[in-house]
Amino acid sequence: MQTMDVSTASSQGAATERPGPGRDLSPLLAGAATAVGGTGVLLALTGSDSVLRGPLTLFLLVAAPAAALAATLRGLDPFSRALVSVAGAVVLDMLVAQGMLTLHRWSVSGGLTAVTAFNSLVLLLVLVRRRCGRTAKRQGS
Repeated sequence: MQTMDVSTASSQGAATERPGPGRDLSPLLAGAATAVGGTGVLLALTGSDSVLRGPLTLFLLVAAPAAALAATLRGLDPFSRALVSVAGAVVLDMLVAQGMLTLHRWSVSGGLTAVTAFNSLVLLLVLVRRRCGRTAKRQGS
């Protein structure tokens, strides 16, 4: 009687199977999130009376800092990174609001500008750190 090892055959097939061009949705989701956030900022800064202004702006205020913080937390597993980055985004929004209220300088456009400036700075620092790390690794090799 001859036996076949089914687990070996299925694991070999899974190892050789590669995701096709339509299976990685990360760039598509990032583009959609950027479009939604950009629309929210545009509606908020122009003072539009659209019903979507609130939800889209809130999406930007949570998703943009969370994405920036997630980029800095590459060493964590995905669930922990998502949890920490969303919590950090909420903390950042609260700190910006508290600081603006303390200084008696509260405005919607000022808050959006402050959060966007923080996100841009963090993402720029992550980009610089990654480029410097690659350069140092190349020089050491």
